[in-house]
Amino acid sequence: MSKDNSRNKRKNESDKGQVVQTVMSKYFEKKETSNPTENDRTVKKRQKISNEPNWEPPHWKEHWENILAMRITNKHLEPRGCDTIGESITDDKVRRLHVLVSLMLSSQTKDTMTVAAMDRLLDCDFTVQYALDIDVDDLAKIIYPVGFWRRKAQYIKQTCQILRDKYNDDIPDTITDLCALPGVGPKMAYLSKKNCRNRILFIQTLAMDFAWKSNQGIGVDVHVHRISHRLAWLPYDTKTPEQTRLALESWIPRELWNQINHNMVRFGQTQCFPVRPRCSTCLNRNICPASTSKDTTKNVKQK
Repeated sequence: MSKDNSRNKRKNESDKGQVVQTVMSKYFEKKETSNPTENDRTVKKRQKISNEPNWEPPHWKEHWENILAMRITNKHLEPRGCDTIGESITDDKVRRLHVLVSLMLSSQTKDTMTVAAMDRLLDCDFTVQYALDIDVDDLAKIIYPVGFWRRKAQYIKQTCQILRDKYNDDIPDTITDLCALPGVGPKMAYLSKKNCRNRILFIQTLAMDFAWKSNQGIGVDVHVHRISHRLAWLPYDTKTPEQTRLALESWIPRELWNQINHNMVRFGQTQCFPVRPRCSTCLNRNICPASTSKDTTKNVKQK
C-alpha cells in the first residue's frame, strides 16, 4: 500500500512539474514575441515619423504666435538673462567680449547669478586689458559665486590673452575658432563628456548669435529641449539638446533660428515651468499635446 502511495505521489509531482513548465514556456514565449525591446520601439517610432516628407508639427505657427504674445503679457515676470548682457555698451568689441564671458560663466550657473557677476565686471570697466592686468585670484573674487569660479577666472585670463595675441582684442567670428578658446572648447573638463559637447555647441551658437548677430543655428538648452517635447515639435524622439537642435533645424525656417532660444527660455521661465506649468493660463492650452487644462467645452460654446 505504501509503495502505491509513493508511486502516485511521484506521478502527481511529475504531472505538476510538466504543467508548470508548459505554462511558463508559453508565458515567456508570449513575452518575447509581444514585448519588443525599448530600442526596437524607439527605432519604429523614429522611422514612422521621420520618413514623412516636409514634416512639420501641427499648430506650430499658432504655438509660436502665442509664445510671443505671452512674452509680452509676462514681461514683468522675466528675469534678466544672458541675452541682455552688453546692451548698454557702445564699443562693439567690448560688448562682444562681455557676451562671450557671460556665456563662459553661465555653465552650471543660474542666469541671475551670471548676470550679477557680469554687472560687477561692468562696474569694473572690464576689457581685455583689464583681464590681463588683474590678478587671477582678484578676478575670481569678482565672479564668485558662479559655478567653478576659480577655474573660470583662469579661463577668462587665458582667453583674453589669446584675444590680444590673435584677434586684436576682439572675439573670433567662426565656430571653429570659438571652440579653440579655453572655457568654450573641449577644455571644459568639469562637465561630463556628453554634457560638455552639448554645452560647447550651445555656447558657440549663442556667441555667434548675440555677439556677431550671425544666424548659425538654434541654441538648445533645458528649456528649449523640454518645451519642444511638450509641444511635439520634434519629428523623432530625442534624448540630448544636440539631438533636439538638429531635429528642430530640420523643419523650422532658418529666419526664425535666432529667435527660438531667448523666446522659449523666457516662456519656460515664466509660463511653461519644468514642474507644475501654468497650463490653465497658457494660450496654447487647447492645442498643446502636454496641456493639463484643455477646455473641453470650447467647441460647444462655438456652436
